[in-house]
Amino acid sequence: MRYARVSVDGRAAWGRVGEADIELLSASPIDGDPVVTGTVPRSAAVWLPPVVPSVFYAVGMNYPRHIAHAGAETPARPEVGYRANNALTGHGSPIVRPVAVEGRFEAEPELVAVIGRTLRHATYAEARAAVFGWTIGNDVSARTWQHQDRTFWRSKNSDTFKPMGPWIETDVDALAQTTTLRVNGAVRARFPTGDMVFDPFDHLAEMTKHVTVHPGDVLWMGTESVCPIEPGDTVDVEISGIGVLSNPVHLEGNHP
Repeated sequence: MRYARVSVDGRAAWGRVGEADIELLSASPIDGDPVVTGTVPRSAAVWLPPVVPSVFYAVGMNYPRHIAHAGAETPARPEVGYRANNALTGHGSPIVRPVAVEGRFEAEPELVAVIGRTLRHATYAEARAAVFGWTIGNDVSARTWQHQDRTFWRSKNSDTFKPMGPWIETDVDALAQTTTLRVNGAVRARFPTGDMVFDPFDHLAEMTKHVTVHPGDVLWMGTESVCPIEPGDTVDVEISGIGVLSNPVHLEGNHP
């Protein structure tokens, strides 16, 4: 099943995504069993981030080739960082490059786990059962800022730097898929989605030794490859079995 959040007459609504239409739902499917309240054509949908998490977790340096390229050490245990909800934007919405950004401005294609149960001190099996579904993320990064600042506050958390969507897929073996990054239709990266040092369930089991994870929280799983992007580009992140997250890149002040 595919679930999304869309804007209908300026209001956010949950929906169940079909081939041609989206069935609007009375509430979040993560929280229960909502009823259908109407339909809208998919072609008319304004896509929102498929969930707004209470906590936005993110994994770094989790693919062997990315670790080797960065000259970093392979992590000895699962660890997570955090991102900010203000950076989220939906499928089809622009990634806005601030005019102050200089140097490398890059896309990072990522698998995203959407949590469906409250977890604390979870086993691996409990963590696996707690994932409601999967979506796609693009961890846009401004590298000069990343190296200048003590934290990632602007290099990874500026407005629009975290496209996510287009929907949550609940019926897929996400770790058996392939991730593909395209810029203006040209393939710039392709890798096995599940070729991770630690998988999502490893991370959840480790995280919940110390923090409580709640329904609707998200866990971004890192990337194998990064790619430069520029204003005027269109960036597509595809994960087979889930879908395609597509976003144009605009320069701040030069978008509608």
